[in-house]
Amino acid sequence: MTKHNFQKVFKIFNNNYVPIPLEIFENSPYKVLISTLLSSRTKDEVTLKASQRLFKKAPTINKLLILKKIEIEKIIYPVGFYKTKASHLKKLAYIIREDFQGRIPNTRDNLMSLPGVGRKTANLVINRAFNFPAIAVDTHVHRVSNLLGWVKTKNPEETERELNKIVLKKYWKDMNKLFVSIGRQYTGKKLEKFLKGYNLIDKK
Repeated sequence: MTKHNFQKVFKIFNNNYVPIPLEIFENSPYKVLISTLLSSRTKDEVTLKASQRLFKKAPTINKLLILKKIEIEKIIYPVGFYKTKASHLKKLAYIIREDFQGRIPNTRDNLMSLPGVGRKTANLVINRAFNFPAIAVDTHVHRVSNLLGWVKTKNPEETERELNKIVLKKYWKDMNKLFVSIGRQYTGKKLEKFLKGYNLIDKK
């Protein structure tokens, strides 16, 4: 078994792939950005319902801009840190209208200039919504990559840096969705059992 058994891992993960809730928004840069921002510290199922409520009221950035902060808070509750996120959404909508002509920016740096948007969110937006290769590392990607032995890192930021060095670019686009799907399905010790069952890690 090679340490970086990319082809085998991606084939097995793809065969065991189950769609993750927020992927339904992937054709809309606006919806990908907003739903990903809302998803921080929140279960996907809760984020999905909150996002759908918000998009019903505000299907575009301009519509979002019209909503008052307190309205946004009520709509997105009970996502984690909903008051802070509502504030970010108001500021974000204004900046996008003023600085980006109402269009969601398609570069990592411009996305990260927006309130509440970190590197993971920016990478996910450029990858999922704009089809640019990028590795968005959340807790699932971080955990699975370490268990596979691809990296030995302490946090998602370190993991992204290391994965960028070793993972072939052709795999970048699908990495987040596949690793998140597997991570959601196999929690705790179940993940290790799953990986051992397919001989992706040593059976010790």
